[in-house]
Amino acid sequence: MKEFIKGANPYMPLWEHVPDGEPRVFEYNGEKRVYVYGSHDIEKDKYCGRNYVVWSAPVDDLTDWKYHGVSYETHYDSILYAPDVVQKGDTFYLYAAERCGSLIVVASSKTPWGPFTDPVETKLGFDPGILVDDDGKVYAYWGGCAAPCYIAELEDDMATIKEETIVSNPMGHSTCPWNPVDDGHISLADGFFEASSPRKVMGKYVYIFSKRYEVPVPELGVFEPCNGFLSYRAADSPFGPFRDGGDISFNGGEILHDSEGTGTMTYRWGNNHGSIMEIEGQWYVFYHRQTGQNEYSRQAMMEPVDVALGKDGRLYIGDVKYLAGEPVSSKPVEMTSQGPHINGLDAYKWISAGYACHLYGGGKTAYIEPVYEERDDISMPVSDITSGTTVGFRYLQFGCVSAKTVTVVLAKPAKVTVKVHLDSHKGRVISTIGFDGAKTEETGKIAGGVIGKHAVYFEFLTEDKEMALSFDRFTFDR
Repeated sequence: MKEFIKGANPYMPLWEHVPDGEPRVFEYNGEKRVYVYGSHDIEKDKYCGRNYVVWSAPVDDLTDWKYHGVSYETHYDSILYAPDVVQKGDTFYLYAAERCGSLIVVASSKTPWGPFTDPVETKLGFDPGILVDDDGKVYAYWGGCAAPCYIAELEDDMATIKEETIVSNPMGHSTCPWNPVDDGHISLADGFFEASSPRKVMGKYVYIFSKRYEVPVPELGVFEPCNGFLSYRAADSPFGPFRDGGDISFNGGEILHDSEGTGTMTYRWGNNHGSIMEIEGQWYVFYHRQTGQNEYSRQAMMEPVDVALGKDGRLYIGDVKYLAGEPVSSKPVEMTSQGPHINGLDAYKWISAGYACHLYGGGKTAYIEPVYEERDDISMPVSDITSGTTVGFRYLQFGCVSAKTVTVVLAKPAKVTVKVHLDSHKGRVISTIGFDGAKTEETGKIAGGVIGKHAVYFEFLTEDKEMALSFDRFTFDR
């Protein structure tokens, strides 16, 4: 019996909804694992939930994620926003964002998965990020567009701010739709929005944050205010001044470009939050995507990134361009279906349609339907597919022996023709499958042979242009 792909993008099980993921590598009892701490979208009609959970994976296999259970429950009968966790000495400290982020408490544990107990109230603000420096000093970063960003050193208790160290507005911030006040620190092109995450990278202090563009970014298909970016700036001091960095991640899906370089998004962007982490010599960006038809069922994503330090001391993070071996620019890494499967998803396992990173065309806006039933074989369907919709996956690995057939499974019977394209949504058609309206599963032959690593796209065509259908999963066979 075929297995289902696991640990792709999203890398947690498809039923789990953890956004805002702050990755940390901790060694405990002689084992190094990467732990992810995020908020928990379980309310379904609003952001987040009333508990935090912890997931981890061994550093040598980022597709094998383990659930450690609930690490912290609200102590204030409130919604918990994005947390952060750091280690100092033999203690792990969780900065919990109670009351929708308006009250930050720090709780502690002797294990990286908690439970975190004995919360202490602090004066930190929205979306706190914590940095334990090499010399043991601890710095806190926080803020949101309604309250600009701040940096301060903490006392040894990990809770008290050293008031004399506070730096406000270390970078310009965006406008705030719900608090449109100009305080003289607004930056429309490069504005801090929220999601502070400080990291130490190649000796530089890196301020990672969610950026809100309020000017067009045509090459990425952005023509309205957009905060789907995870961005960074870098400095030689934890307090700045911070040098311009760039964008690491954008959750708008595959970007299609026309002949003039103007982009079109193929996935519905939404807020973004996360950070970077070096794991076994490879850097990754951890971020989140949206599912459903709102921002209340977000999921954890990751991509490998380049990190390079130029001769001029400038740090580059993302998809880095080199000239004569020297880094000269960077741009956001692509949003993929593969995540930590860096050689591509095994095309011969069941692959849920919910791993799509490209939903484009048709008469409606197709979307990935959230699921919550805790089963290993569960699939997330793509719904509201109409004639002309393409659903794309980057990337699949076919190996060195060509696939012979492809099987497509719909969530419900429908009369539809499915064309399978290779490498682009308008690429070579390798199979055409007809559904007569009576079955949910059909298999088609592969024409021309397929080996190696490729992007794959499913184009849905119907005579009834108004009919909406759901795509559940697919697999290939040799």
